[in-house]
Amino acid sequence: MSVEFERTQNIIAMKEKIRTILEDTLPLVNFDSDFLYSELDSLGVTTILMVLSDEFGITLDSRDATPKNLKTLDSIVAMVEGKLAAR
Repeated sequence: MSVEFERTQNIIAMKEKIRTILEDTLPLVNFDSDFLYSELDSLGVTTILMVLSDEFGITLDSRDATPKNLKTLDSIVAMVEGKLAAR
């Protein structure tokens, strides 16, 4: 198995894990939206940051609560991956 294939599989698994966590936590939010950030109120944004911080042992704070980071589920996954890589 190639390194790139393994990395892709890990990203897919992380995306599904994050989707499951967030859908359980915020069931009324459409995580398939291309404009996810616009669907969230401040409590939703805070909830996402707190839940993912706890689940992955990373620090997410108000500086991470940007439209770019929370635009789509893929951008949320990228944000988490970036924080994990920076540890």
